[in-house]
Amino acid sequence: MFQDIAAALLADAPELRGKLLPNASMSELTWLRVGGPAQVLFKPADEEDLAYFLARCPTDIPVMTVGVGSNLLVRDGGVPGVVIRLGRGFNEIEPLGGARIRVGAAVPDVRLAQAAAQAGIAKLAFYRGIPGTIGGALRMNAGAHGGETKDVLVEARAVDRNGALHLYDNAGMGFTYRHCGVPDDQIFTRAVFEGVPGDPGEIERQMQGVAEYREANQPIKSRTGGSTFKNPPGKSAWRLIDEAGCRGFRVGGAHMSEMHCNFIINDQNATATDIETLGETVRKRVFEKTGIMLDWEIKRIGVPAPTSAALAAAE
Repeated sequence: MFQDIAAALLADAPELRGKLLPNASMSELTWLRVGGPAQVLFKPADEEDLAYFLARCPTDIPVMTVGVGSNLLVRDGGVPGVVIRLGRGFNEIEPLGGARIRVGAAVPDVRLAQAAAQAGIAKLAFYRGIPGTIGGALRMNAGAHGGETKDVLVEARAVDRNGALHLYDNAGMGFTYRHCGVPDDQIFTRAVFEGVPGDPGEIERQMQGVAEYREANQPIKSRTGGSTFKNPPGKSAWRLIDEAGCRGFRVGGAHMSEMHCNFIINDQNATATDIETLGETVRKRVFEKTGIMLDWEIKRIGVPAPTSAALAAAE
């Protein structure tokens, strides 16, 4: 357990409308269902509340943001500082006309796809296959099934560590593969996307195809964090993992999926240490076999538990 700093934070921000929760469970907020607590979990009421808090939060206290935890690994020792989770005040969805749609950063990607289909906006159906939120899609230039965020984003809005607002056009986002160039300490709050006019029925059929592909080829009903590693240029991570003999490879309560070996499955009450050790071992074996070092796509945050000192020392 961490020292309770929530009361001191609230004293510095007496008009805060959101919730500050000390030593809040993080395992319940991630799809892998592992990890220690957040020292403080902050759920802002809306963008104004978020900016108010950030402007008054001491700069020596670390701050990070999480979404629905679909590609997140929280280490067993928990997360020092403040973890921000956007909620109801960031769930707006508003078609703007001209094949544009504005959505809040907490909106699940699948809801963007559905809303766009209902509004007759094509080119956004690929979001049906991304298990995260818009905030994460912006941060990671999320993509699937031939589409990427960089292809459809018009602009994004963010709040920085001092509570100041920023507006980025597509070029200003600095998109590259599974990455954007906006400073890490800025928190996306909403975005505008643009597709092309389309037939709602045809878009729904595309989305159904995406859903059927995922169910047939990915272990979506298991405790997983989605794709574990990024695809190296011109290569498929899953193929490299398979060639290294790591399909089904297990460490403790976690293993590489037999169905899609770039997915880690928590099937036996794994710890975060089990999962991270498994991933690092797979990276080592792939490098020994192919000379390619895989990069994590799952985001790892927090500190190891005291018993995980060996893993921490190896990083």
